[in-house]
Amino acid sequence: MDFIVSENVSISPLYGLLKLTPSSGTMPDTHPGQFVQVEVPNSKTTFLRRPISICHIDEANNHLWLLVRRAGDGTAALLETQTGEKLNLVMPLGNGFSTTFDGEMLLIGGGVGVAPLLQLGKVLNKLGKKARFLLGARSASDLLLLDEFKRWGDVFVSTEDGSEGEQGFVTQHSVLNSTVDHIACCGPLPMMKAVANIAKSKGIDCEVSLENMMACGLGACLCCVEDTADSGHVCVCKEGPVFNINRLKW
Repeated sequence: MDFIVSENVSISPLYGLLKLTPSSGTMPDTHPGQFVQVEVPNSKTTFLRRPISICHIDEANNHLWLLVRRAGDGTAALLETQTGEKLNLVMPLGNGFSTTFDGEMLLIGGGVGVAPLLQLGKVLNKLGKKARFLLGARSASDLLLLDEFKRWGDVFVSTEDGSEGEQGFVTQHSVLNSTVDHIACCGPLPMMKAVANIAKSKGIDCEVSLENMMACGLGACLCCVEDTADSGHVCVCKEGPVFNINRLKW
């Protein structure tokens, strides 16, 4: 699908938020945790599409939000797109987070991994389910979209330097001592593995969104393969990116 860049919001030198409008006027149905493959214009060194989580669907303005971290030439080119430019997306891809459950869910995110949790929290809120967010970053200046998260649930924060919220990693936050029935997590791999270990020790149902390197997003190139406990090697882009931790060999 072709989308038009309606707004390119610079959050910091490292992060930006693209708000895109479908050229056809019709936004496709999506599920929290799914992603898109974005064709990168204006970059002579970028030949493959870039996988980016669907951050938010703004129905009121017919906008699709993509939270982008500057990591190389491809994402740098995306962050430099101008209002009115066209981007081609393959979407929606993959399988997302569970939303049919009883009890409370804690949504844990770090860095750009917070992106899919915003839409998940919104959907849970609209389903009448209680969700809380635990967001981690190195410092207060690295926290992303806090005001947006606060629209959909209680927000708890950890920063490594203690500049906002509790000092330390998300795995050290006191909210984990409260009643948690389900966890949804996305962020750096060491963080997700640490959260998974806590969930297992407490008997908490937990899903994580893997960020394996992807090229095609369609299960053809096999570069995102993950070895699972129940199905052997699977493509994260098709089987995931969201997995229950019981399926992973962590």
